[in-house]
Amino acid sequence: MGRRLMLARGFADPVHDAQGVFRAVMDALARPGTIQPLATELAPSGPLTPELASIALALADADAPLWLDAALAKNPAVAEFLRFHTGARIATDPLDAAFALVSDPAACPDFSVFAQGTPAYPDRSATLVLAVSDLSDRAGWRLDGPGIKGSATLFAAPLPADMGDRLARNHAGFPQGVDLILVAPGRLAALPRSTRVTGG
Repeated sequence: MGRRLMLARGFADPVHDAQGVFRAVMDALARPGTIQPLATELAPSGPLTPELASIALALADADAPLWLDAALAKNPAVAEFLRFHTGARIATDPLDAAFALVSDPAACPDFSVFAQGTPAYPDRSATLVLAVSDLSDRAGWRLDGPGIKGSATLFAAPLPADMGDRLARNHAGFPQGVDLILVAPGRLAALPRSTRVTGG
């Protein structure tokens, strides 16, 4: 009991706060490349950013395990916070995760280590949530595909050096593949697997 009293608090209004984050994520996935506001008052422990925490608290639950990157996994307070506030299991194997939280996106494992879904059940795939420091729709990649009128642009950093190749392979495997949510302070954008990403 004493340890749990030391945990950072979760959403002040769990139902409405979670609904707000969920709506922002759904809007971002429906309109790839658009920047959505992500207001949060969370102040989680260690390298878990408020934005990563908000996405986890809104989307993860007992049926949606979380995977943590090395920087997050080495801080026990992060897993304790997430288990307490979401009820989600922390997966040690990325293949078992419904959501992957990545605080060091430049070191993100190859997308192939995460669940890709199957031809019959493409929805049984992982969503990767990457905490970037820069996120803008004014330049960067060109995005084409469902939910985009004409084309869109998106820039995010830092990311793996081979990010363009990863995104191309991910799109080529559609309807299988992973979906990406990019979060920066106060905002987010999404790159679903249906989006074709070029340039950058």
